[in-house]
Amino acid sequence: MQQDLIARARTWLAEDPDPETRDELGKLIESGDLDELAVRFAGTLQFGTAGLRGELGAGPMRMNRSVVIRAAAGLAAYLTAQGQGGGLVVIGYDARYKSADFARDTAAVMTGAGLRAAVLPRPLPTPVLAYAIRHLGAVAGVEVTASHNPPRDNGYKVYLGDGSQIVPPADGEIAAAIAAVGPLDAVARPDGGWEILGDEVLDAYLARTDAVLGAGSPRTARVVYTAMHGVGTSVLTAAFARAGFPEPVLVAEQAEPDPAFPTVAFPNPEEPGAMDLAFATARRTGPDLVIANDPDADRCAVAVPDAAVAGGWRMLRGDEVGALLAAHLVDRGVTGTFAESIVSSSLLGRIAEKAGLGYEETLTGFKWIARVDGLRYGYEEALGYCVDPEGVRDKDGITAALLVAELASVLKERGRTLLDLLDDLAVTHGLHATDQLSVRVEDLTVIANAMLRLREQPPAELAGLPVTSAEDLSLGTELLPPTDGLRYRLEGARVIVRPSGTEPKLKCYLEVVVPVASADELPAARARGAELLAGIKRDLSAAAGI
Repeated sequence: MQQDLIARARTWLAEDPDPETRDELGKLIESGDLDELAVRFAGTLQFGTAGLRGELGAGPMRMNRSVVIRAAAGLAAYLTAQGQGGGLVVIGYDARYKSADFARDTAAVMTGAGLRAAVLPRPLPTPVLAYAIRHLGAVAGVEVTASHNPPRDNGYKVYLGDGSQIVPPADGEIAAAIAAVGPLDAVARPDGGWEILGDEVLDAYLARTDAVLGAGSPRTARVVYTAMHGVGTSVLTAAFARAGFPEPVLVAEQAEPDPAFPTVAFPNPEEPGAMDLAFATARRTGPDLVIANDPDADRCAVAVPDAAVAGGWRMLRGDEVGALLAAHLVDRGVTGTFAESIVSSSLLGRIAEKAGLGYEETLTGFKWIARVDGLRYGYEEALGYCVDPEGVRDKDGITAALLVAELASVLKERGRTLLDLLDDLAVTHGLHATDQLSVRVEDLTVIANAMLRLREQPPAELAGLPVTSAEDLSLGTELLPPTDGLRYRLEGARVIVRPSGTEPKLKCYLEVVVPVASADELPAARARGAELLAGIKRDLSAAAGI
């Protein structure tokens, strides 16, 4: 067993094209660190509907050039088998460690396999890549990014020619093609032959961003903006300038790309402390809004002034922003279907129904939301919003930021705020209070055990509310394909439990709905909602053993 492990490591080392990971693996072999080698060679990073994502390092269980070359070769083989040999593959990348290398390797492999490859000119937001696929008539797209994961991670996201992320069965077929890739020496990787795109695609994307705004709408909202050390600053500020908004005040410490993400523990606006610098900047400058993108700028976080909270600024939940944007689009008279994933607030369905618009629920992820027929607007509670599905069939933190700023401007002209509109929605549709119980683990068996325990012994009640139905979503439903998750419906509440698709987390999504007859009842309704959410969290933790 020990000799087999060393032999596999040596075989991998002999193929590794990267001096950095070769050196790393060589030292592990030389020192005889069998425990670490066993972790690195416990299998291979699995290619799924999120593509690949993992920690950078040597070996098949890490993100590195060898793994990326194999992934690119498998994708090329899949596209060729689909009759798309010779087609264009467009490649984008963020500013993380190794992203540019992975993008270049992908371009080389595609070129060597007889496809045409075009690489975006520099690190740019993921939605620019999603836009470029359809704009350029590509057969596929690759984005090298780990989004809001920790600094030592990177990832590989694949889109097909319709501009949306892969779903089954394509993911399984691509995974099989990756597994069939032989020795890396057999993968042709020429030194050139692909195109480095100019700014024309970015300019076309920026020209399209104006389309999300209403003609002649007010553009007065003043914004503090943070790119969270990612790639959003130049594109967002250009979009705001084109649209005629005041120039955003940048959080200087986080404005430029930095793969070390030095000012945050996790480069995710939802994580504790991540917005501290943005709030400090807001307290100095007094804007109407704080807007944050995650590092690849496909998510958009929003904070508003709120004298009732410490520090004077409050982050809006993704579900709150999702409802606000929906209400704004309804106010503008849009037509089409509103869609969201099953883990997002049911308030969107009520807004759509009242407006006479179509509504659909999908599985988690924009790979599903983007495929809804007639989609006009889609969102997910994890700060993802698709406000221009004809342009970008994915979440887009740049156009979402523009739409939020437009809404804030419209309300400002009326002497109102985003919080006032949230109050209106609660009075009209009931207070929809949401929260999340999220448990990050080192050992993935903790998640598997919690799911097994809940399947075998589903709770009969949570926070004193009877569970009226318990669905195992792995069996599929009339409207949804199978997915690893559990859904509980309660009297006036809903709970969904699922393992994260991109991080080692168990995620539980909670919603309670409290009827509200008038604005006077809102404080009591909020207190009741918070009490129920706390009780559900407590009881669900006990039931899952976490």
